[in-house]
Amino acid sequence: MVDNSQANGGPAARDLSDGADQPARPATLERGRPVTDAELLRRADWIRLQTVGLIARAGLGHYSSTFSCAEIVATLYYHALRLRPGEPHWPDRDRFLLGKGHVATGLWPVLADLGYYPADWLGQFGKVGSPLNDHPNMKLAPGIDFSSGSLGHNLSVGTGMALGARLSGRDYRTFVLTGDGELQEGQVWEAAMAAGHYKLGNLVAIVDANGFSGSGPTSAAMNIEPLADRFAAFGWLTREVDGHDVAALRRAFGALPGTGSQQPVCLIARTRKGHGVDMMEKQPQAWHLGLLSPEQQADVVAEITARMELAAGSAQ
Repeated sequence: MVDNSQANGGPAARDLSDGADQPARPATLERGRPVTDAELLRRADWIRLQTVGLIARAGLGHYSSTFSCAEIVATLYYHALRLRPGEPHWPDRDRFLLGKGHVATGLWPVLADLGYYPADWLGQFGKVGSPLNDHPNMKLAPGIDFSSGSLGHNLSVGTGMALGARLSGRDYRTFVLTGDGELQEGQVWEAAMAAGHYKLGNLVAIVDANGFSGSGPTSAAMNIEPLADRFAAFGWLTREVDGHDVAALRRAFGALPGTGSQQPVCLIARTRKGHGVDMMEKQPQAWHLGLLSPEQQADVVAEITARMELAAGSAQ
């Protein structure tokens, strides 16, 4: 089931008209807008609950990869990104590209909550003709800056967008979320080399370094470490952060250099695949793609809900 009871309860303030005779302007969500760590953690678990419900409706989906980046997505969309949901193609918005496109299931509820499209679109997730599917399609869904599916393309696209911002004199940032398995694609490193060459300080790569790819441990398929040194060799400013620590994520995004700086930034977020659900953390690869049984789903929902309720009680 998909719980949309909080679908319109996010920090995205709706725009108010300046006057009765003037149309309302779309609201702008500024970078660094206030939010507590407790709220971001709640949002991350809300993303997990929504993901469970969406996959139940679709009949198959990616759990553990989505769960590993829930805190990252929550911190970006409810704190760090400059957005205008009522005007998805606003030229000065920050761009967000989902390199690991198979985790789009966790992004759809967020975009609905912020007002990019009606919450009832979620009920059609994964169905024929729906704009919301397992991978994002920029031609179908508002709020998607570039499509993804085949891994490895989006850092190249993000590099082009960042260069475009420089050439057009705009100060938007381009964020690209990649998986660590995705970094085994050679095109990623061509993009890293180009971004360093063009000194694109308005480009931010976030690596969801959960240690696994589709076929097993990332290091078993092709070692990509030491990640920080590899990006630094191409001229990037690198920083490692706990990808489940929302306070650390907020600090990392808040400390980004200005968009006119000369070094692209790589944030290496150390995460755990399946984070937030005990059985998935213990068997992350088993839940890369799958479907919970009704009994398993009930247990997972109970685990996440209990944590949210405990956190809410502690905050009072």
